[in-house]
Amino acid sequence: MFDVAIKTHFAGAHHLRDYPGDCEHPHGHNWKVTVTVRASRLDKLGMGIDFKVLKKLVNEVIDQLDHRDLNTLAAFRDKNPSSEHIAVFIFESLQGRLEHKRYHLYSVSVMETDNSGLIYYGE
Repeated sequence: MFDVAIKTHFAGAHHLRDYPGDCEHPHGHNWKVTVTVRASRLDKLGMGIDFKVLKKLVNEVIDQLDHRDLNTLAAFRDKNPSSEHIAVFIFESLQGRLEHKRYHLYSVSVMETDNSGLIYYGE
């Protein structure tokens, strides 16, 4: 098995509805995102998935979040744009596009700060 990963980031604003503290107020983060694809075997060039392909697909999703007020996006109108929900959004947006006989989307990591984050593996 090979875990092929790319790192990216986006800046955005959000607030957590009904949060009992400062995070209920609008504020911003520079989220760091890692997307990992697990490959069971390599292609004829010796790659699990081409980094260029992975970056293109991930950037298409990240561009929907970058420099936005996440609370105004359809995906977060009925749920808080927490790091957990952001990871689910990214994962679900990529899942069908990163399924192949050799590889599949394995995980999405979202770091809200350098010291706080999570990894989502899907259902």
